[in-house]
Amino acid sequence: MKSRNYKTRKPEVVGFGALNMDLLHQVDSIAGADEETFIKNVTTSCGGSAANTIIGLSKLGLKTGYIGKVATDSPGKLLKNNLIKENVDTTHLLISPDGRSGQVMGFIDSKGQRALYVDPGVNDDIHISDIDLEYVNQSQVLHLTSFVGDSFKTQLKLLGELEDDLVLSFDPGRIYVEKGRKALEKIIERTDILLINEIELQILMGYSSYQESAIELQKQGLKIVVVKRGAEGVYATSPENEVELPPFPVECQDSTGAGDAFNAGFLYAHLNHFSLKESCRSGNLIASKCIQSKGATSGLPDNSIFENF
Repeated sequence: MKSRNYKTRKPEVVGFGALNMDLLHQVDSIAGADEETFIKNVTTSCGGSAANTIIGLSKLGLKTGYIGKVATDSPGKLLKNNLIKENVDTTHLLISPDGRSGQVMGFIDSKGQRALYVDPGVNDDIHISDIDLEYVNQSQVLHLTSFVGDSFKTQLKLLGELEDDLVLSFDPGRIYVEKGRKALEKIIERTDILLINEIELQILMGYSSYQESAIELQKQGLKIVVVKRGAEGVYATSPENEVELPPFPVECQDSTGAGDAFNAGFLYAHLNHFSLKESCRSGNLIASKCIQSKGATSGLPDNSIFENF
């Protein structure tokens, strides 16, 4: 394969979020307080929510780039090389000479459910001066996901530097929704596509009805609100449409990265001018492939999956 000259190609989607090495522990059950269980197997893979989505989009054939930070340690080199292997532009990936790269310890039970523990490392040392604004604004979509600490403030500052025609997609994750609605107000007001799971939406809004919560958020100016409901499928609303679809009926081996895979399928379809319903179905399709394999990206398909879509 010929190497791509990233300096001569504009990315269609740029991701901005934490980069982590995932240490995934297969367990009999996820232990609660004062409980014990045993580890069946341990696997290591490259992760990070935005990175998983960007890799998914790259596999589907889109031009992608990434803004994030790693250290010069072994995990950092693996994280960078993994993005390069997946044809993601890393020319704007920050490399810290000090500190450690981010890490997530995940525990996955026999039903594919998981619990995650995050060690952010240098992820939370990104400043607005580190970001090439021209690079961001020449893309079609900027996809934001969460950081544990101060890089959240950098994302807030970045909002005021974005061109009006740049589509902002946002998957807040549990860490951000627990900050509260007021803390996320500026991001939500600028967001075009909100990609959120049902539990996160309930934490953020306090409503028991995901439909009511999504519609209430739309009143703040959001163009599209997508609620990922896991085994119950997906709900989405826009000013013109309201959609609810079941998931594809497959056996779940590992739910790690399922939401990120959905994001990749949805954003790919949206950029290719699919309808809201088709975009949701595309998200479900890519997520269904993800959960049939171990890890967040090993099961992600290329765009031949759409030949009979």
